[in-house]
Amino acid sequence: ITNNRRQFAQLTITTCLIYDDLMYFAPAAANHFKLPSIVLRTNSLATFLARAAIPFIKPHEYMSGEAVPGLQSLRFKDLPIAKVGLTEEFLRLIPLMIDTRTPSAVIWNTVECLEKPFLTELQKQCQVPSFPIGPMHKFAPDSSSNILGNADTGCITWLDKQTDNSVLYVCIDEKEATEMAFALANGNQPFLWVQRPGLVIGCKWNEFLPEGFTQSVGQRGYIAKWAPQKEVLAHPAVGGFWSHCGWNSTLESATEGVPMICRPISGDQRVNARCASHVWGIGLQLEEELLNRKEMERCVRKLMVDEEGEEMRQMANNLKAKIQLSITEPLTIP
Repeated sequence: ITNNRRQFAQLTITTCLIYDDLMYFAPAAANHFKLPSIVLRTNSLATFLARAAIPFIKPHEYMSGEAVPGLQSLRFKDLPIAKVGLTEEFLRLIPLMIDTRTPSAVIWNTVECLEKPFLTELQKQCQVPSFPIGPMHKFAPDSSSNILGNADTGCITWLDKQTDNSVLYVCIDEKEATEMAFALANGNQPFLWVQRPGLVIGCKWNEFLPEGFTQSVGQRGYIAKWAPQKEVLAHPAVGGFWSHCGWNSTLESATEGVPMICRPISGDQRVNARCASHVWGIGLQLEEELLNRKEMERCVRKLMVDEEGEEMRQMANNLKAKIQLSITEPLTIP
């Protein structure tokens, strides 16, 4: 800090420091320069409260299916606990992750209508004002979805040829990629599947696909190395999203009214999946260790064809309308 003080003084007058919640050094910098500070938290309110609950759970509870006291619909096994478990090192990080005493305020990439119960609970615990200013992706320039310069826009042209709500957008873990290929080939559902290069260990791209996959699928499917996700989810042809439920993907899907097949793996994904499926009612959560192709086919059919999926689609559209309204309304000051 001291070494950079002269350069800092030469900048345009700074009245406030806004920093990401992972920049643990930022509060010290703000204090040094006597600046008010605001922390930007890009995870959900539910994830923050779930992290705050971790130090109070007993070792035998953290994989339990029992409800976490005070947290709507979340179970102990949904908490974002490191794979190594409740180690001393992990527990020492928690106070840094949930610090709300140092900043003057907290801004969140979320929407009040999505997380109202969690916002109410947070305001009981938090000593500074909280402002849900999301969904932030709606205010970002269009180019942000192609920030790496390699998004495949050809998939949008392909989507233009599909009927409304007919396409399943797929982003999955490498462990289930081969089974997913068989499930999509055996089913009748149009799909857009993003397969990042190196998704499957030992393959440069999609060499893992079973023999005859491309011929079997034909024009019913489209495989891309990278897709402009904001545009994909906003496209009327997309009727479902198979996702690990990172917060950005979950928020983007809810904002566009797209129901989800929730396949969480780690981190905050279980919290987000639980919210999508059991709080908002727009997701089908899968909790099996590994899925086979028949189970995947049933999941796809349930979301895209069956009455249960249609009900989720209606709830997703209702939620989309609420989110759109919240974007136009003035922010409530706590």
